[in-house]
Amino acid sequence: MNLRNKIEEDYKQSIKTKDQDKTNTLRLIKSAIKDRDISSRSSENKDGINDTEILSLLISLIKQRKDSIEQFQKAKRDDLIKNEQSEINTINIYLPKQKSEEETESIVSGLIKKNNLQSIKDMGRLMSIIKNDYAGEVDMGLVGKIAKSKLGN
Repeated sequence: MNLRNKIEEDYKQSIKTKDQDKTNTLRLIKSAIKDRDISSRSSENKDGINDTEILSLLISLIKQRKDSIEQFQKAKRDDLIKNEQSEINTINIYLPKQKSEEETESIVSGLIKKNNLQSIKDMGRLMSIIKNDYAGEVDMGLVGKIAKSKLGN
């Protein structure tokens, strides 16, 4: 079952079980996917975005919520923080398990050697490879930091 179908099935189930928070979050996810489908629609792409693009979308939704949490912490709005954290927890269900910092460093080092990347100018190529091969599995911010330290030398 692909990610889109899993989200749809979970959405229907959350309505049946009257889990309002989960239903709202899944409705938000479905809406974001539909929006991305529309914006990427073309003559070649009639089916909408694929699972890799959905993973990327879910990661950006989590990033938005984390940014909101930071703002709410500054404003001391614990009630809103709880809601955002609940949404993050629901979205995380659909993401693959994140690699640890050590695993991420090992992946970056291996790809640098395998693809003979030598300078910071090769950073774009490295990031593209990682996005394609490890979508949702690694923290791209951490990848960037590790890649800069390895390619910057």
